[in-house]
Amino acid sequence: MNRGTLVTGEFYHIYNRGVDKRKVFLSDTDFIRFLKSMEEFNVVEPIGSLYIKSFEKNKLSGSTAKSGKLVDIIAYCLNSNHFHFILRQCIENGISEFMKRLSGGYTWYFNNRRKRSGVLFQGRFKAVHVDSNPYLLHLSAYVNLNNNAHKVNGAYRSSWNEYVRENKKYMCKRDIVLNQFKDIVEYRKFAEDTLKNILERKALYAELENFLFDEK
Repeated sequence: MNRGTLVTGEFYHIYNRGVDKRKVFLSDTDFIRFLKSMEEFNVVEPIGSLYIKSFEKNKLSGSTAKSGKLVDIIAYCLNSNHFHFILRQCIENGISEFMKRLSGGYTWYFNNRRKRSGVLFQGRFKAVHVDSNPYLLHLSAYVNLNNNAHKVNGAYRSSWNEYVRENKKYMCKRDIVLNQFKDIVEYRKFAEDTLKNILERKALYAELENFLFDEK
């Protein structure tokens, strides 16, 4: 997917997977590191070695409160070998800079931890413009429940709990989506129905492909 020019203020579906479809999250520590990275790297000002120091202290520096953000994170899902985000770009080149820091920083961590070298993700990230509000709402369901969409049985982390539970801290700007529903219960039903429709369509397409293949 050609990213083209990513427009400030617009929403994008961002995704990528491990090179050769390899797993990029092998432990709870990996998931935690990546999630912390999503917050720590989401600042306009370069953070350099402060990023490493923040993990040595085993806590977030809270730098996003002192500096502007590169992106708004609307939803995410981290599966063992790939990830999905919905991001809104806050400044020019914000998404590209955020993804460069995130992918590069996590690759350094992963390789250093496991004594490996080389690339970890499959090339540059993919970006699809979310060009309508209905698309945004349905995509939020797909991303929040992406582990179910892919029938992932292993470990994963997603923003689903941020959307359906009242917590003290949120990474995502969930109100962009949730404010369009009467309450959390209504959104939960919408998301679960959306996922059901997605899985039914995928099954239908699979049956059609099998039929066409058998006819040849």
